[in-house]
Amino acid sequence: MRKTGFIVLMALTLASAASAQTKVSGKAHCAKGDPEHAIEVGDAAGHVLTLRKAACTWNEGMEIAGMKAKTGLDVASGEVTGATMRDNGYHTATMDNGDRFTVHFTGTAKMNKDNTGTFDGKWSFVSGTGKLKGIKGSGTYKGTAAADGSSDVTVEGDYAMSAAKTMPTKAPGDKQ
Repeated sequence: MRKTGFIVLMALTLASAASAQTKVSGKAHCAKGDPEHAIEVGDAAGHVLTLRKAACTWNEGMEIAGMKAKTGLDVASGEVTGATMRDNGYHTATMDNGDRFTVHFTGTAKMNKDNTGTFDGKWSFVSGTGKLKGIKGSGTYKGTAAADGSSDVTVEGDYAMSAAKTMPTKAPGDKQ
């Protein structure tokens, strides 16, 4: 009985370790979108749909499983109504060892007439490669937009790596 209790305790310990959340944060700079498109809807002044792709550089932090994010790429669509924009897109970051992760983000921005502004929103991991395969987690972001179309963003959140799945091995002489 005591041995069974130990095995159950070990299984619970491993399960909780596999799902433990680790804090993550970082700062990135994204260049002006290239390409960047804006199309007037036509129903009201200032109602515009946008599409952009922007290269990013991770300046600080964003360390996951001992790897650091170096570069990234935002691909996003937006809807502008007056000075407010709703954003929806994906960011794929490349780590220093070549592994990548992708997050989905949604948020809002308040823009000024000179194209500067502030933005914030939420993000969640959707995929990872290499050591980041099976990554889960989410968080928030906030940042500022510059008049030249570039932006600086601060990201915070949590992540967990899924436990590696092992296949049972067949011992010699076992029948299927």
